[in-house]
Amino acid sequence: MVNDYNLSSRGGNTSLFGRLDMTAVGLYIALVIVGFVCITAASFEEESLNYLSFSHNYMKQLMWIGISSVVALVILLLDRRLFHMFAYPAYIAGLGLLIACLLFGREVNGAKAWFEFGGVRIQPVEFAKIATALMMARVMSSYSFNIKRLPDLMKVAGVILLPLAIIVLQNDTGSGLVLCSFLFVLFREGITKYIYFPALFTVFLFIVSFIFSPEAIFSFLLVAFTLFSALKTGAIEAHLRFLAGVVLASIFLAVVTPLSGYASLMIVTGVAAVVLGAVAVKARALMLLWPILMFVYAMLFVPTCDFLFEKLEPHQQNRILTFVGMKSDPMGIDYNVNQSQIAIGSGGLFGKGFMEGTQIKYDYVPEKHTDFIFCTVGEEWGFLGAIVVISLYMALILRLMRMGERIKEPFGRVYCYCVASIILFHVWVNVGMTIGLMPVMGIPLPLMSYGGSSLVAFTMLIMIAIRLDASTDDGDTLYNI
Repeated sequence: MVNDYNLSSRGGNTSLFGRLDMTAVGLYIALVIVGFVCITAASFEEESLNYLSFSHNYMKQLMWIGISSVVALVILLLDRRLFHMFAYPAYIAGLGLLIACLLFGREVNGAKAWFEFGGVRIQPVEFAKIATALMMARVMSSYSFNIKRLPDLMKVAGVILLPLAIIVLQNDTGSGLVLCSFLFVLFREGITKYIYFPALFTVFLFIVSFIFSPEAIFSFLLVAFTLFSALKTGAIEAHLRFLAGVVLASIFLAVVTPLSGYASLMIVTGVAAVVLGAVAVKARALMLLWPILMFVYAMLFVPTCDFLFEKLEPHQQNRILTFVGMKSDPMGIDYNVNQSQIAIGSGGLFGKGFMEGTQIKYDYVPEKHTDFIFCTVGEEWGFLGAIVVISLYMALILRLMRMGERIKEPFGRVYCYCVASIILFHVWVNVGMTIGLMPVMGIPLPLMSYGGSSLVAFTMLIMIAIRLDASTDDGDTLYNI
């Protein structure tokens, strides 16, 4: 029945190109064309004497579109078992490129994440994402793999964290955070939901540590976790008494000892957490252990936030401070985002028209053809044009997820979800930073931002998924190699 459905849904054609998901291919082509049009509008020079010169960004992008088309055709003609076979070598090669770039790469905008050959720059991290996605699929499709087992979970964590650590050392934190999107893949494969709460909780603590004092954060969490535990166990009065005792003891220690109020709170609550944890174990109220552990973790993590913040580059620190509203620099660090919001807002409902965007035409928006390409969409095509572009991305992401569910083997399913996660993260962060909802990270908009490395890498990511999906009805499996 599955084979009949898949064949009928693709017109009953048993040839390779007849079994391609033409909806996904069409969405890919549409986004590439939209990107080329936007790059042309953003980089066109009316005073130029030669519009077809490869000194123009839009002509360079046209060349990369041609190269990407060849790459796409080659991938579609490959035996899909090769992607499974070469997942390990590709991952090792990806790590090698990242290390080589860290040692010998060119520094651009504070990140040592580029190779430069003549006038061509290549960003290895874009291709490392492909290798990591293939490795994720290979590891998670191995025999007897179970994401709920700690050894298997540690394997997956190692696959993600190893390239992430190298990318962070390159000072390209934005690109490294893309790998965190694989948490969505782990969720699809059945990882316990309790893994996600510590990750989100860590991000929450890191952000609020710049807004509130440690004592305020600590007191809020103390009340929140105590009430949560009380409601879960029904012992409200007992927990309120515990809360009152901790607060009073902390105030007493803060007054009579030379320690700071936060240090006093840490001591008292640490002892109280140990006692309460022992009582919870003895009373078999194990649900109390989770908030206790999270509370102790917060108590240890919050004091380290300042240390982690100091390790960031000055421009990264400023981006975080402006994002949380603690610093305002309209003509400095805030300039890009402010001009981006002006450009998008000035487009109105229908936009100003092709090449009629004043903010774009007169260079008010920096990086208008790369990281801030979405500004061109907003100003020249308006709100409706922006909705169409976002809809194309959402359709492509949903199509990749559907392809993953349609593929019989876990390798293809995991890989398709990896690609969908990467694209979702890029779109979410890139569009969010252009309208001021996300900090500026320097992440390109897939298939639309100017750049050969990004376009070729996303082409490879998507085409590998389409090739795996086209083999859904083949008789052989990936393991018959």
